[in-house]
Amino acid sequence: MNNIIVITGASSGFGLMTAHALAHAGHTVYAGMRETTGRNAPRVAGMRQYASEQGIDLRAIEMDVASQASVDTAIAQVIAEHGRLDVVVHNAGHMSYGPAEAFTPEQFAALYDVNVLSTQRVNRAALPQLRKQGRGLVVWVSSSSTRGGTPPYLAPYFAAKAGMDALAVSYAGELARWGIETSIVVPGAFTQGTNHFAHAGAPADEAVAKAYADGPTSDFSEVAFKGLAALEPADADPQSVADAIVAVVDTPFGKRPFRVHIDPSQDGAEIVNGMADRVRAELLRRIGLEDILHPRVLV
Repeated sequence: MNNIIVITGASSGFGLMTAHALAHAGHTVYAGMRETTGRNAPRVAGMRQYASEQGIDLRAIEMDVASQASVDTAIAQVIAEHGRLDVVVHNAGHMSYGPAEAFTPEQFAALYDVNVLSTQRVNRAALPQLRKQGRGLVVWVSSSSTRGGTPPYLAPYFAAKAGMDALAVSYAGELARWGIETSIVVPGAFTQGTNHFAHAGAPADEAVAKAYADGPTSDFSEVAFKGLAALEPADADPQSVADAIVAVVDTPFGKRPFRVHIDPSQDGAEIVNGMADRVRAELLRRIGLEDILHPRVLV
């Protein structure tokens, strides 16, 4: 089945890989990104040329997830062109790297905005259509850092991703009776093949950052990054995250996994998430809401 899909943050990294993979799987894919007529204009042109050469339906669309107006316009355009929207992939995100104390509260808020509030903007624009249809899929690209091992100097990112994951879990239950399915995809730490670390934000308080760099924590960056890289198998490929999302989308409705882990380093997130999701399911059974563990078939 051809699905109409919107994916956020699709100008690079997991987002771009996933947009390509979904389009090659036969779906109509709208790759959301900002500044399509400015900074990202070359990416838009490249995507258009690639789609033409490959014979796939891949389209860049202006979508600044920090702006409700931009998101509303993008989602409305997709629905106007097709009369439906089948899948939303929450992929947009940003990473920051440095000692937590050196980031200002405003920086924490900005990171939370990109990683968490962006999903709320997209949901408020897209979910009315999915509820009207009585069928849909929401895919959330989480992170093993929400419940796996947490090396130092990534606190703002870890906190934001944990917030996003918690929101995804809550939404899953609230949307199930509307016929809307949820899958949470959990990538591990891929140190190569994406721009996460290369484009990571730095703390604004340089004096505090320097104090940590010169103090007893001076070895954190070198040891932690080398350690993460050593844990990652030589054949770890971020494309596996995109392939996992394609597999979720292509799975029949009602049979999609609630959570999928792609964690070559095996940092423990799958074990902890397994227990947490089991506890959630047991509580829902105890309070009489077991039915919302699975989407209701309405159409």
